Amino acid sequence: MIRVQVRPNETLEAALRRFKRQCNYAGVFRLAKKYSYYEKRSDKRRREDRERIRNIQQAARKRRTKPNTRPLKRSKVTPGTDEGTGDQASTAAAPAAKSSTAPAAAPTSGNAAADDARSEAASRPAAVANADSNPSGTASAEA
Repeated sequence: MIRVQVRPNETLEAALRRFKRQCNYAGVFRLAKKYSYYEKRSDKRRREDRERIRNIQQAARKRRTKPNTRPLKRSKVTPGTDEGTGDQASTAAAPAAKSSTAPAAAPTSGNAAADDARSEAASRPAAVANADSNPSGTASAEA
């Protein structure tokens, strides 16, 4: 039950506003409207479906607009070791960063072998690709 005590030197209107606010927060008005008339099962199901969809859309909007604000746990990294594992870092095993000038992938032709060969040729530098296509090993000037 909601109770509001009138404070000293408080007007009755101000106490009534506080009472209405507490009723609104407690959901009394919502329940009064809900049970003021009979709601058919089909209407109730339809209303609940609309509420469920609205809640899902609001949650999706919130995830899109607000990034994860919770900080990630970071393990202690010591110099000369791989991050978090304590192993010595290997420069040969570290993957090279892709350059921003890499060619875009060609569309697939349905032939898996041709697609693989095309993607390998696109990922290699031009000098290596030309050396592979020239079996004699000598540089040739093609014009």
